[in-house]
Amino acid sequence: MSVGGIGGGGMSVDRVMALRAQILEKNQALARAGAGNTAATGSATAPAETKPASFADTMETALKQVNDGQNQAAKLSDAYERGETIDIAKVMLARQQASVGFEATLQVRNKLLAAYKDIMSMPV
Repeated sequence: MSVGGIGGGGMSVDRVMALRAQILEKNQALARAGAGNTAATGSATAPAETKPASFADTMETALKQVNDGQNQAAKLSDAYERGETIDIAKVMLARQQASVGFEATLQVRNKLLAAYKDIMSMPV
């Protein structure tokens, strides 16, 4: 897993929910039409991102993405708990995405600490 992929750099929650809505609509149309063929064509191309200049910038960007994912999940959970009309699937997807981002960040931290310890224990 690359550091740039931490925090859901791929698909956003809104995008997944839009795809889910499209799939549900197509399923309903198929059910009404019987056995009709409807082709779904959609390109999922992400905009090109500029690469950060240094390792510190890369880590800062990754941590901000993870933090943003955590904040979005918390906002959606709070809104759902207050009784606002939020799709439970959207809430759960955001929470899972935030959890995966956090776990990936934790693994990167563990690898960095292990590398630091290895370097510090090398004889000079």
